Amino acid sequence: MKRKILTEGDPRLRKKSLIISNFKDSTLKSLTQDLTQTMYEEDGVGIAAPQVGQNVRLIVVSTKDKPLVLINPVIISKSWRKETLEEGCLSVPGVYGLVKRSKNIKATYQDKNGVNHDLDAKGLLARVIQHEVDHLDGILFIDRVKNYRSKRSAK
Repeated sequence: MKRKILTEGDPRLRKKSLIISNFKDSTLKSLTQDLTQTMYEEDGVGIAAPQVGQNVRLIVVSTKDKPLVLINPVIISKSWRKETLEEGCLSVPGVYGLVKRSKNIKATYQDKNGVNHDLDAKGLLARVIQHEVDHLDGILFIDRVKNYRSKRSAK
């Protein structure tokens, strides 16, 4: 089921998300499916549970193979090399800005069964994970932008 995406100004987007400990809860599976559907229908490359009003540490990232579900993700290291690229966000519609992020990260996360995994991410995948983990900590990309612009509709 596609969920309504919260937008900037909603205080739920600024809360720090809670760790997921019950992997047998059926709501976790349905939330994961809903996040995936919402991300694809909204043409996003990633989405975090707080963006649909769920205060838990769960993100979904689009990859070329299949959606990558990260439960309780933690970025454990970031490369010194950074890259500044334009970002946008489903929760800040029509706004884009340049954000400096690490080019490579190492992260840990749990899968839907609670099994721990390590992940080395580079490029766009690393950027999207950093963006979505920010959501879990109540941070929006506009908090990291020096200046940003609104996209004007083409008519």
